Amino acid sequence: MTPGARTQAAIDLVDVIAEAARSGGAAADTLIARWFATRRYAGSKDRRAVRELVYAAIRRAGEVPANGRTALVALADDDATVAASFDGSNYGPAPIVADEPRASAGVAPRWLEQALIDSGLTADALPALVGRAPLDLRVNTLKATRDEVLAELPDAAPIGATPDGVRLPTGTAVEALPAFNRGLVEVQDAGSQIVGLALPVAPGARIVDLCAGAGGKTLALAARMGGEGMLLACDTDRNRLQRLAPRATRAGAGNVETRLLNPGRELESLPDWIGTADGVLVDAPCSGTGTWRRNPEARSGWAPTGSTASARRRRTSSTWARRWCGRVATSSTSSARSSMRKDRRRSTRSLRGIRAGPPRCSTSPPVAHAGAAGGSIPPTTAPTAFSSRG
Repeated sequence: MTPGARTQAAIDLVDVIAEAARSGGAAADTLIARWFATRRYAGSKDRRAVRELVYAAIRRAGEVPANGRTALVALADDDATVAASFDGSNYGPAPIVADEPRASAGVAPRWLEQALIDSGLTADALPALVGRAPLDLRVNTLKATRDEVLAELPDAAPIGATPDGVRLPTGTAVEALPAFNRGLVEVQDAGSQIVGLALPVAPGARIVDLCAGAGGKTLALAARMGGEGMLLACDTDRNRLQRLAPRATRAGAGNVETRLLNPGRELESLPDWIGTADGVLVDAPCSGTGTWRRNPEARSGWAPTGSTASARRRRTSSTWARRWCGRVATSSTSSARSSMRKDRRRSTRSLRGIRAGPPRCSTSPPVAHAGAAGGSIPPTTAPTAFSSRG
């Protein structure tokens, strides 16, 4: 693909992604994958270049752009190479007209920027929320040590706040690394690694990972348990939960079981775990600000009342933990918004209520944007303070 063709492809993709943001559609990475699946002529370098253009344009636009061209034209104002690709060539975009519309720049919609500032962030700190996320890996200690992985990956550097984390240069093709294919490492943000460390586990324990998603923290817990005991990974999202099984096989984690939950009827799926778990990890849905560095288009789909469902699910998760827990429950959320922090405090109080449950039950300190987890675990994993996803 020529530079012009790459820019036009990025324009077309931003059109699709912006419409999805307005209508509550699929995430940008899913839409990009679908788009390229029908365009086999695009090579790996073309796909990478187009993706970088798309995400650069999305990160720059605080509001949903009117269309893809306004977003790329605005990006061209800051990048002479992009501007030169508007050359009117075959498959390329028409030349830029001086007074044509540009997408406005910003970290997020203006009402949301103000909400973030009201939550305690400074205006200078906001850009870190949408900067490109670093490429963090967790060493799978079932198969290797961090020193062994660092010796195999000369471009990697240890992440000081995590015992098993390493960081690679952004853009590294992780899935092409032999260490990845042998299950020595898993892609996992440093902040997510820290959350998993907040739950005390031991070989032979029975642990529930609520809201497990694709299972990054589940696999981290499995490694800390030495592959012994039982780990139950639960989620209401079938697509995300299905990704865990092949990851667990690659990691050599044979003590992991997955269970899909029916929203609103979760306990019906888990009668065998009620009152028998040694630990429960609740990394519940939140405001989503921690995902912006990987999914910057998520900012544009916000509505002022959009946190209600996530808040309800956090409180519901706390209730599950009270019913299941035989020893320890740990709650986490990454919200930086003041309205979400209020919901987080309610969830924290609910988790503390576990002490009134089974005699052996207690809580470890919650990991939250403004709360400490104790020990050497940082009080916050916000990008502004820790260079992680958040």
